[in-house]
Amino acid sequence: MQISPAGIAFIESNEGFAAQAYSDNGKPAIGYGHDITLGESFPDGITREAAAALLVHDLDLVELLLTQTVPPSCTQNQWDALCDFGYNLGVGALKMMLSHGWEQVPAQIPLWCHERIDGVERVNAGLQARRAAEVQMFNS
Repeated sequence: MQISPAGIAFIESNEGFAAQAYSDNGKPAIGYGHDITLGESFPDGITREAAAALLVHDLDLVELLLTQTVPPSCTQNQWDALCDFGYNLGVGALKMMLSHGWEQVPAQIPLWCHERIDGVERVNAGLQARRAAEVQMFNS
């Protein structure tokens, strides 16, 4: 299974587009939330097309993990919701969330809406809304 065009659009709308590099929780990012790695340089910014290609490439690890862990009964909407979650939080968080069992996924996703500010963990309203949208997609 692969992410659908609707799943890509879902991630793009959740991430938003930035043609120039920006700080994403203290890490440099560009495009649709692509983490800029050592050696990557975008002195002239990035186009939407190039950002979309990076997004698809960045999903490779997420989809590899899903291929190895989700049951055959996984629907396209479930796959797309989990791709969004994994793209946003990384494969480590996705693996940890899935470790609670397939039946627990809709209950586990909303728990991942916190951020740490000055050493204090707080609910982030944007992440809370994103997690709710993922659950809605997962259940549809």
